[in-house]
Amino acid sequence: MYPHSEHVETQRHRLRCRPTLASCMLAMAAAAMAHAAAADVRVFTDRHHAVEVPAGIHVVELDAPARIEAELAANLPADPAQAAAIVRQRLHDGGAPLQRRLADAYQGVTDAWSLGVTRIPAVVVDRRYVVYGETDVSRALARIEEYRRAQP
Repeated sequence: MYPHSEHVETQRHRLRCRPTLASCMLAMAAAAMAHAAAADVRVFTDRHHAVEVPAGIHVVELDAPARIEAELAANLPADPAQAAAIVRQRLHDGGAPLQRRLADAYQGVTDAWSLGVTRIPAVVVDRRYVVYGETDVSRALARIEEYRRAQP
């Protein structure tokens, strides 16, 4: 039927190499991840809402400030003066790393507030797109990428 056998081989090869649903999903996830690598992606959650996060994605745990404060306040005496002295000592002993943890924790809360995050987990891309409730960040990124492609 075909004038050249080469054409038949090409057609056979095409039939054997049809993309499956799984390979299409994998390609879509890879494209979303490639886009995410270039985008500003932040995940807002807390210790009670575990998320699956690819490497390199910034995760903000909104309960981090309360956890750090609880560490500082652990086993304090009832006397306010003694308690204050112990907390000051703990802050001093923690040094710059503790100060950085506190600053980062509160900056994360501020960022969530300024972005208008209302529920967790929340995956935010480019400070513009958000997916709420998705614990698989790769899936959330794919949903955002799909939406961006559909919108001119």
